[in-house]
Amino acid sequence: MTLLTFESQVGRPVDIDLCDRCHAFWFDRRESLQLTPHATLQLFRTIGERATATRQPVAAVAKCPRCGSQLVKTQDMQRNVRFEYRRCPHDHGRLTTFFDFLREKNFIRPLPPDEIARLRQSVQTVNCSNCGAPVDLAKSSTCRHCGSPLTMLDMKQAQALIVQLQHADSRQPVIDPTLPLRLERARREVEAAFAPLERPSGWLSSGSGADLVMAGLNALTRWMASRKP
Repeated sequence: MTLLTFESQVGRPVDIDLCDRCHAFWFDRRESLQLTPHATLQLFRTIGERATATRQPVAAVAKCPRCGSQLVKTQDMQRNVRFEYRRCPHDHGRLTTFFDFLREKNFIRPLPPDEIARLRQSVQTVNCSNCGAPVDLAKSSTCRHCGSPLTMLDMKQAQALIVQLQHADSRQPVIDPTLPLRLERARREVEAAFAPLERPSGWLSSGSGADLVMAGLNALTRWMASRKP
């Protein structure tokens, strides 16, 4: 794993382990709750920078890096969204994939039937955003390997949260009277930047082997980079 260091709300750095091979984070106990808004934005950028990299599924038997115990697959719910992670039975921490981290933050939504129908007109196969297995759109709208439905990044939800985090990270104690205008401008900018992704032909840079969530995340990361001071 690669060690990443972020600032925290408790006044000392937080070290988070990143597995580049399986696209997952290891959070020690309560680490994810200690991250500042700036650190959370850095995590999103970290995921986006690796959106197009090859990944491998998490091993069937994964062990805690602290005590060596076998991790237990656990399902949880946040804001009516189910997500999954593997936790240490001795409460040392948890292993969370990029996909489930985004799902936990309410960044991912399932594709409704009309969007799936439009997508079928443009591509034949996409990769499952959860496990990476190919999904034949002519035969199914769910992954036959892990059972996950087709999903994509919720652009409006992601943009709204990022703007909120950027404002929280500004550390301005006084409310900025221009904030409503700047938020509206940001909303229009992101809608224009993501307009091609609203159409099936623009979701994917290639006709096959693409991941809808990571394709959207890649575009989101480019937008975030363009807004850096």
